Formats: sequence, C-alpha cells, structure tokens
Amino acid sequence: MAESERRAVCVVCEGNVALPENVLVGEILLCGDCGTELEVVSLDPVAVEEAPQVQEDWGE
Repeated sequence: MAESERRAVCVVCEGNVALPENVLVGEILLCGDCGTELEVVSLDPVAVEEAPQVQEDWGE
C-alpha cells in the first residue's frame, strides 16, 4: 500500500504532507509540521502552493 501513497512537500517547511487517496486539484491540505494551509495545484506531478488567505468581503 505504501507504493500508492502520494506525498507533497510543504513549500514553507519542506515537511512531507500525505495526500488523501481521492485528493482533487484545488483541495486545501494542512501541513502537519508547521500548520500551513496548502492548496493542491497539480496531481501529475503532485504540486502544492501556500493557500491564499481569504479576504473578507464586507460589501458596500
């Protein structure tokens, strides 16, 4: 089973982040080492980026 386990590398601390079996592009993952939210941007090859901070839209 370990062969099929995919991992990403955290762009902040370079820690290993396990990907769920059914992960999708755009999904947000949490780095277990530093707590950074990571967005999956590609599955082949696996790539993640730091997730953008959501800005509150207060409207007018």
